[in-house]
Amino acid sequence: MAVKVLVVDDSSFFRRRVSEIINADPRLEVVGNAVNGKEAVEMTKRLNPDVITMDIEMPVMDGITAVRQIMQATPTPILMFSSLTHEGAKSTLDALDAGALDFLPKKFEDIARNRDEAVGLLQKRVAELARKRVFMRRAVRATAQASTAALARESSRETATRSLASSRTSLTTAGSSTATARQPVRSAPAVKPATRFKASGKKYQLVAIGTSTGGPVALQKILTKLPANFPYPIVLVQHMPATFTAAFASRLNNLCQIDVKEAEDGDILKPGMAYLAPGGKQMMVDGRAGSSRLRILDGGDRMNYKPCVDVTFGSAAKVYQDKVLSMVLTGMGADGREGARMLKGNGSTIWAQDEDSCVVYGMPQAVAKAGISTEDLPLDRIAERILVEIGMA
Repeated sequence: MAVKVLVVDDSSFFRRRVSEIINADPRLEVVGNAVNGKEAVEMTKRLNPDVITMDIEMPVMDGITAVRQIMQATPTPILMFSSLTHEGAKSTLDALDAGALDFLPKKFEDIARNRDEAVGLLQKRVAELARKRVFMRRAVRATAQASTAALARESSRETATRSLASSRTSLTTAGSSTATARQPVRSAPAVKPATRFKASGKKYQLVAIGTSTGGPVALQKILTKLPANFPYPIVLVQHMPATFTAAFASRLNNLCQIDVKEAEDGDILKPGMAYLAPGGKQMMVDGRAGSSRLRILDGGDRMNYKPCVDVTFGSAAKVYQDKVLSMVLTGMGADGREGARMLKGNGSTIWAQDEDSCVVYGMPQAVAKAGISTEDLPLDRIAERILVEIGMA
């Protein structure tokens, strides 16, 4: 059965162009077009699409507001189209905060070397995001079931309290008839405690994190939970256009207790500082453990990813040997697998984000399937796990 797609844009030319690309893939089918956010909200309820492509700047209701309303009423994977400007970057990050899962530049020539490659990338992104719909709806059902169960437990407690009060009254007035008047009180089922983490006892000097699709939200959730006195430097590799990384680093810096900056050539790695690899470049760790710096190099025409997780992880493995705590988070493809293999070969620790919490279970799956990661972790507990591992929790 084809993936149902709703295309949302105020430009009839762009709607037609995107629709033609999507319909050219037999796995995909455009089931509707909306010209603004308000129409998108209404059509999502009526058409129940598997994926939505959404423009940001539109009349009547903008894309960010529409994303927020859709995620509240009918959670659906949303792919944003953005302009590659500083303002476009800020708006796209706002849309991701609102619940959108991924984004692509609105000018297809900005994302690929030729038209065929750009077309294939858009089709692949839509198909990958459609898989997340199952998990999104499952999470909504689980939340609803949890709320219903909580209400049922509360109702049960109230009923039990009333029954007990009634029994006590009967005891006072009826004496020996209490035994037949008393109702059994059933306790609420115990909530299964979350897994308690244990530190491995390993010593670290660097934290390294690589991610792609879904990464901006994932990184934000992790980094905002780290304290200002975090004892190690952190290197971050997020697949992202060059015009986006400065805005993203600035946003993280404003939200986090640790300091976050877009990495620059020659930056000395300092504790409590996170360095985000600049888009379109490669970030390498150079020097020796405890006295290292970053090298920012040209992206290279032959490299598929700029920045590339493999490049940064591989360089960290050479400098820090077994002293790296590394994570591969949500993302399409397998970038990070070979760098993680080098880290593990030198004795460092590699964790992978688990499938349910990933936007796209590609990069973490590649690491897990290769037997490189030692733990698969849900996103909302990765920061906790880090703090336990380094002895701060």
